Amino acid sequence: MPRPILVTYDLGALRRNFTTLRARVPSARIWAVVKSNAYGHGLVRVARTLKEADGFAVAEIADAVRLRDAGVHRPILLLEGFFEARDVATCADYVAHTVIHCNEQLTMLERTAVKKPLDVYLKMNTGMNRLGFPPVRFIDAHRRLQSRARASSIGLMTHFADADGPGGVAEQLERFLEATASLEGERSAANSAAMLRYPESQLDWVRPGIALYGCSPFADESAAELGLEPVMTLSSRLIAVQELEAGERVGYGGTFEAERDMRIGVVACGYADGYPRHAPQGTPVLVNGRRTAVVGRVSMEMITVDLSRIPEAGVGTEVTLWGQGLSADEVARAAGTVSYELLAAVSPRIPVVERE
Repeated sequence: MPRPILVTYDLGALRRNFTTLRARVPSARIWAVVKSNAYGHGLVRVARTLKEADGFAVAEIADAVRLRDAGVHRPILLLEGFFEARDVATCADYVAHTVIHCNEQLTMLERTAVKKPLDVYLKMNTGMNRLGFPPVRFIDAHRRLQSRARASSIGLMTHFADADGPGGVAEQLERFLEATASLEGERSAANSAAMLRYPESQLDWVRPGIALYGCSPFADESAAELGLEPVMTLSSRLIAVQELEAGERVGYGGTFEAERDMRIGVVACGYADGYPRHAPQGTPVLVNGRRTAVVGRVSMEMITVDLSRIPEAGVGTEVTLWGQGLSADEVARAAGTVSYELLAAVSPRIPVVERE
């Protein structure tokens, strides 16, 4: 028998999240961000489910090829552009929109013969300082793209560094709009946080990622408050129960010591499955639908949880690590990380169930 761990994808929730987000951007089109295997939800699965998306955004050309081979016909955007000259022809063959964010990519585009010109998004670095041309060089890059490179359309893009934090988007958005005021082309700037909190940043295209999957981009506003539902539920079962006496310790290093006689449960899930190894004692878990917490260290394929207030729990009792009833955002906060990491790190070895 396989280990009793399971990941369930609620495709109905995915559709409802998209509808919720669509209502928040009445005049903008949506690039549904499906990079990193759709944040762990399955690239093709998500693309086939979100048939109303205006396009899909990925991180690498191989994902664009997979989507086309799977029969996805919507526009596809390469968020990081191409990495080698040979990828330029592949972009053209698979009709992928590509970001251009540096001179080296411009040169590759200029020097590569293609069957048809590419749709391009020229990216501006307005303060993220990761990818993009600085505003003072952006116009020259645009002119170069118009005059010498093989582009059929040129969109304009930037990315916000603190849309989910106190810095907001005002300064970067102003810089972007001022630098592109004289240019034609569709504009895209807003990620999940920006499109939800700063409507002025929505422009022509938005790029929601984490919100599609039912998690919040904000520390001070939950997914439920935003009208979003979890799409992924990671669940397992208890495979053993131990009776501890006061003073006994649990797990590697004995980092948890029982202060009283108590019961603990052993869950078939660990860091090899994608559960965060650094999740500390107290990280929330649902056992039989009731809240409890991790005790001791996370192991490769097991965690231990407190059963003191769940007397009915025994071998075979269902456990929810995150998802329905327990937001991945809450688990991530307890573990000192973000829900993006939890969702994307789920092991492909875990059996999958799809639910409508």
